[in-house]
This record gives sequence, structure tokens and C-alpha cells, in this order.
Amino acid sequence: MESLRQDAQNLASYLIEVRRDIHRNPELGFQEVRTASLVARTLTDLGMEVSTGIARTGVVALLDSGKPGPTILVRFDMDALPIQEQNSHEYVSQIPGVMHACGHDAHVAIGLGVAKLLAAYRENLRGRVKFMFQPAEEGLGGAKQMIREGVLEQPRPDYALAMHVWNEKPVGWVGVKPGALMAGADSFRILIEGKGGHGAIPHQTADPIYAMAQIITAIQSIVSRNVSPLETAVVSVGSVKAGDAHNIIPQTGEILGTIRTYSEPVRDLVLNRLQVLVEGIAQALGCRATIKINDVTPAVVNDEMVAKIVQNAVARMMPEMVNDTSCQTMASEDMAYVLREIPGCYFFVGSANSDKGLSFPHHHPRFDIDEEVLWRSVAVMSAAVMELAWSK
Repeated sequence: MESLRQDAQNLASYLIEVRRDIHRNPELGFQEVRTASLVARTLTDLGMEVSTGIARTGVVALLDSGKPGPTILVRFDMDALPIQEQNSHEYVSQIPGVMHACGHDAHVAIGLGVAKLLAAYRENLRGRVKFMFQPAEEGLGGAKQMIREGVLEQPRPDYALAMHVWNEKPVGWVGVKPGALMAGADSFRILIEGKGGHGAIPHQTADPIYAMAQIITAIQSIVSRNVSPLETAVVSVGSVKAGDAHNIIPQTGEILGTIRTYSEPVRDLVLNRLQVLVEGIAQALGCRATIKINDVTPAVVNDEMVAKIVQNAVARMMPEMVNDTSCQTMASEDMAYVLREIPGCYFFVGSANSDKGLSFPHHHPRFDIDEEVLWRSVAVMSAAVMELAWSK
């Protein structure tokens, strides 16, 4: 472990260079052509069997130790976000309106670092390591598409690992929790159809804006009055659209929002109450409601045994790190689809540093990380792979 840690730290300059190169050249989901080319070229140079064009821009590579043992999938996402970067560092995004505001540039660099390190330690491995560089994690279904195109076959993994740099916590922190870690996500679109008219003659209309206001207030009662206080759920409205003029009551209005839950029973309860409240209120106010639910991703649930192995690997590799075994978030992740089929563990590695001004949250136009997290993440992920390789 000491040798592995030192060699991970020796990769620090390479990791920073790669991460900054990708940060300068961000690509949106299913458009990660340049990033995928860099990944494929690096993995090929390491002597791996590489497949490209999976889910359009996904890359899969196999590192075979030549010895019997488990197949371990390690996944790293590649896509950026449609956000105009507001930072001024020398590696700022060169693509207008697109930036790596969630750390996926770091994930690609970390993935390539893990590939380099494990290739160098091939003789110490058992089984195979399957690298999954995924496009379109940010709500576009990249993981589902890669699964449909066979990423979990030939060979089928025995275990799966993934990680995320985490600006909610400082460098030196790692979060590895058995069980539910991240929430499942659904999005909803509510269309309210009323009867438009003049704002000065409201009694001749069925006002969709008034109905929307009542609906937005009422659906907050789902969590406060229908979900058990011992359970967890979030219902948030993110967009409200209606009307174009100050003196016209519009014909229609639209509400967009998100639902986050950890369990199927709670999800079913929230969706049922949403339907009842929205349709009932709209009808009571002379309007008609149409609700469309989009199942974005299930909850991220870590296998207890795999999570404990990762915790042990962290303790052995990085004993100075704060190992948080109770972390949890209502954010979502499509790695959940992999973990529904393969026992595995998704974990966080702290990447913030308030002393350096590097503490803006994910998806913020000034998001950036302390690059000290890069080699630490390589060390932790590589150690976890090693532990798993010898666990079976």
C-alpha cells in the first residue's frame, strides 16, 4: 500500500495537466468526442483491449492480470454542463456556455491515473479490471445507454466501483457509506389548461396562474403531511411559466420540478399524492391538469460488503483521511443503474478548500476543486480495486 500510495502521488503533475486540458475543452453529454479520443488513446498505449463508440462516445477497456479472480468495473463520467464559466484561472473553459461545473474533468483524469497505476501493478492484481468511461451522466441517460449496449457483459463484472469529487467537503475527507447513498430522481411537468381573457375581467376566465400558485403551495404538504417523518423525500419546483403580458390572463401554464426519494414505497406515495393534489386543485378552479413524470434514475444503493472493503482500503491507504461512514445526499446519479445489477460501491472524496477560495458548490459557474484531490482519489480507487481483487 505504501508503494501504491507513493506512485499515485508521483502522478500528481500528470493528473493536473490532464484535468486542466479537459477543463479547457469541455463537451456536453453524448458530444465527448475529444475527451473520448484522449481516453481511448491513453488506454491503448497502456496495452489494454479498448472499445469505443459505446453509447456514441463511451469508452470501455479491459486490463487483464492473467490470473484467476473477479472482474471489477470502475466507472468514470466525462460530460460537462451548459453553464458559462465565471472563473478567471488560466485553464478556464474555451467553449462559450459550456464548463465542467461538476468535476467530471477530474473524474476522467482520475480514471486515467487509476489505469496507469493498475497497469503498472498488473502483477499484483488478480482477475480483470473493466474501465467504463461514460458519456452523458447529467440527466441524459448515459449509463442506461451503455448498459443497453453491453457494458455489463463480456465479461460481466463481479463488482462495480465509482467515485465523485465532492465540494461539499474539504480535501482530506472521504465518504463511504453502505446502503442508500444518493436519492432516486424523478422530474415532473405539469401543464395547466384554463380559459384566458382580459386581466380586468377575471370572472370570465379560468386562471391557470392562480391554479398554479395553489398547486405549488399544496404540493409542499406531500413531504410535511404525507411522508413519514422517519422517511426522506424532496419535492421542488424549479420552473414556472405562464403568460406574456401584464394585462392578459393566459390560456395555459407550465410547472417543472423534481422529486427525490430513497425507497420505492415513498416514491409511489409522493407520485400518487402529486397526481391527486394537482388534478383536484385544477378541477376545483375550473382548469384541467396534465402531469408527465420522467423517471430519471433510481437511488444509489451501495452493497454492504463492498462498501466495507472500500472503507478498509481507505483506512489502509490513507489513514489520515476522515472516513465518513454516514454521509448521504438527496442528489442523484445514474451509476445507480449499474449498482442495481452489480454489487458495488459509490463514494465521495472531498475536493473543497475554503482557504484557496475553492468551495463553490457543484453546478455553480465558479465551481473549481483543490487538485490535491486528484492523486488522493487515484490512490483510494486503486487500493479499493486491489482489495476487491483479492477478496474473492
